[in-house]
Amino acid sequence: MKIATFNVNGVKGRMPRLLEWLEEARPDVVCLQEIKTADATFPHKPLEQAGYGVLVHGQRSHHGVAILARGETPVEVRRGLPGDPEDVAARWLEAKVRGLHVVSVYLPNGNPVPSPNFDYKQRWMQRLVAYGETLLAAGAPTVLAGDFNVVPTNFDIYNAGSWRFDAVLQPETRALWERFMAQGWVDATRQLHPQERIYTFWVNEAAFRRNAGFRMDFLLLSPALVPALRNAEVDAAQRGREKPSDHAPVWIELDEPQLAGRHS
Repeated sequence: MKIATFNVNGVKGRMPRLLEWLEEARPDVVCLQEIKTADATFPHKPLEQAGYGVLVHGQRSHHGVAILARGETPVEVRRGLPGDPEDVAARWLEAKVRGLHVVSVYLPNGNPVPSPNFDYKQRWMQRLVAYGETLLAAGAPTVLAGDFNVVPTNFDIYNAGSWRFDAVLQPETRALWERFMAQGWVDATRQLHPQERIYTFWVNEAAFRRNAGFRMDFLLLSPALVPALRNAEVDAAQRGREKPSDHAPVWIELDEPQLAGRHS
């Protein structure tokens, strides 16, 4: 089973690239971020024609997440990260898909530092830490997939010094990330590529051409899924195509017989 995450940076304008990638990569499940459109205006038809069922938690002009599944429609579990009823930003969507609990996640960027935006990012991550424990305690095989707007270590960015004032590298951001990961979540890409320089985001085309990137897009697995993990890659070439997103798709492959054994 192939599961991917892709911050498309505007699904309507990026539809040619998205459809092209879906045809080439043929993922079974895709978590999208920054769709930047409301539920009612999301372009379902071309994705359905490509063979994907669609679940959307949208927001006009900002944020927005979605989950696609090849040959079926994801079954919604929750929209919105618990912990703050006043936070209506469309950043979190949970669904049941192919026997898995799948979440599409788009964390706040948090810039500038300091600012109310950065304060909001920290509060959001604190809620993530609290709810992460709930998800793991439930025991379902779970994949959190998305743009987490965190650069966990200096190894995950081409030049940490150049971006040392950015919210994604702040000590507070990294400390909250470490608290979350310490619950038992497994970074699939690092699990299989512990020593590789891997990036998923490039701020512009010039940065991409010299591979001056960040790693901020992750697929995080609950511990029970780790034995089923077979592959984890970034489709970085997508960033070099015409009118691309500034992020590249990131994907994993899980061994379905292993998954079946864990569901039995």
